[in-house]
Amino acid sequence: MDQSATTAPTSGAPPLTGAALTDATAAFRHELTRRRTEAGLSKKALARRMAFDPSYVSHIESGRHRPTEDFARRADDVLGSGGRLWLLWREYDRARHSPAEGAPLPATAPLPPDPGSDLVVEREEASMRFDGENYLMTIRRYLHSVGNRPVAQYWMKITGDDAAEAPLTWEMINLKASCNGEPMTWRIARDQPAVKQVWLQFKNDSYEFPLYPGERTWIEYSYTVTKGTWGHWFQRAIRLPTRYLAVRLSFPAECEPRVWGTETSMTADGAPLAATPQVDRSADGTVEWFWEIAQPQLNARYRLHWQFQRAPEPPLVADEQAAPPEPDRPDRLDRSRAGARRSALNRRRPAVFK
Repeated sequence: MDQSATTAPTSGAPPLTGAALTDATAAFRHELTRRRTEAGLSKKALARRMAFDPSYVSHIESGRHRPTEDFARRADDVLGSGGRLWLLWREYDRARHSPAEGAPLPATAPLPPDPGSDLVVEREEASMRFDGENYLMTIRRYLHSVGNRPVAQYWMKITGDDAAEAPLTWEMINLKASCNGEPMTWRIARDQPAVKQVWLQFKNDSYEFPLYPGERTWIEYSYTVTKGTWGHWFQRAIRLPTRYLAVRLSFPAECEPRVWGTETSMTADGAPLAATPQVDRSADGTVEWFWEIAQPQLNARYRLHWQFQRAPEPPLVADEQAAPPEPDRPDRLDRSRAGARRSALNRRRPAVFK
C-alpha cells in the first residue's frame, strides 16, 4: 500500500515552518482523504460516524478548517488507521507551534509501520452465498510478504447497511479464520453497530506462524450476516497491490436475481464494470454470477449490486407443513391470476445478468 506519510524528525532537527507547515497539513489531509475513499465512505457518511457536523470533513479535506486532536483520534478509530492519522496530526500541530529557529525540539515517535505495506495479494477469491435468510461470505487471499520484516497480523472489515433493520453482532457474524488450514486468532480493532474491524493474528493458542519476508501463504476467513442487516451490495476494496480478483455470488434461482456492478477509483466516479460477468444456473436451483479482473487498480472499489424480482420464500414451520391445503375459492383464484399477470410483467422488464 502506498503511503504519503514520512518518519517524524527526532530531537535536534530544525523546526517546521512555512512550507514545512503546509506540507504537514497536506500530509494529514491527503491521508484522511485516502483512508476515507478506501473505506468507501462519503464525507457526509464519515462525519456521521464520527459524530461531527456533515460539512466538517469537507472543510478539513479542503484546508478551510484546522484539524483538532479530537477529530484526528475519531478519524483514526472510524477508519482503522492504527494511529497514523493522529501521529500526522501531531506532526502538523508541532509544526504549527514550532519554537524559534535553533531551539531544541522534543523527540517525537516515528509513524507506526503499516502492516499492509509489506504485503502483495497475488490472488483474491471472494464468494457470497444467499440462502434466503442469511448471506454467507468467504474470502480467500494468497499473500506474498515483500517487506523486510515478519508480518504478524492482517486487517479486515465487515460493514453492514446504514439502513439495517438490526445491528451487526459477533454472535451473528460467527467469524472464522485460518492460514493454510491452521486456525487464526483475532482481536477487535473496532466494534460499532454497523461496522466491525478485526486484526487477524498469524497465531493460535498452540503456536505462532508469522509470514516471513519472501514467504507466501493462503489465508481464509468467513462470516455470516442476516438479510435484515446486509444491504443488496457486496464491495471489494483494493487496499493492497493485487494481481488478481475474482468474485462469485450465488442466489436461489426462485428469487430471480438481477445483478450489476460498478467500479470507482481515486480519480473517477462510478462506472459499469469493464469485465463481462458469467452467469450459470445449476441443477440444485441456484444461479451463480462470476466476475474476475487481472491487475485491479490500487484503491479501486468494485461494488456488486442485486435486486430480487421475487422475494425469497420464508421457511415453512412444522404446523404449516402438516396442515392440509384449503379448497380453492373464487377470490383465491382471482389473486392467483393477478399474481400471474404481475409475474409476466416482471419478466418483460429488462433484466441485468439474470
